[in-house]
Amino acid sequence: MTDQLDARILDDVADALIYSDRAGTITRWNRASTALFGISADEALGQNLDLIIPEHLRAAHWKGFEAALATGAMKLAGRPTLTRALHKSGRKLYIEMTFALVRDAGGAVVGSVAMARDVTERIERERAARLAQNS
Repeated sequence: MTDQLDARILDDVADALIYSDRAGTITRWNRASTALFGISADEALGQNLDLIIPEHLRAAHWKGFEAALATGAMKLAGRPTLTRALHKSGRKLYIEMTFALVRDAGGAVVGSVAMARDVTERIERERAARLAQNS
């Protein structure tokens, strides 16, 4: 019962929730992830995280990912960060993300979870306001 409830909660939260194992393979993808990235769970599950990471950010992402797995600590420590992501259409999104390491009962890191929300409109609005102000 609890596992079913947990799955429904994760699937129904408003933010995208993506879980990947230590290899960076996506093993959890909720409905909000589908809405945000335009990629169904069937398309995302079993795929590498590169599916949603713009090519120019991949090296930095994997460097941070590997460091977090190796040290068991994340540089951002749960603080939200603004980054870019890829929509299925190829369009680049601005997203705000938080990350956490996931550990097994013995404390070993088994993967990483990210929560994401689309902030593209806000960022573009702020950029337009700055440009108008500087004109």
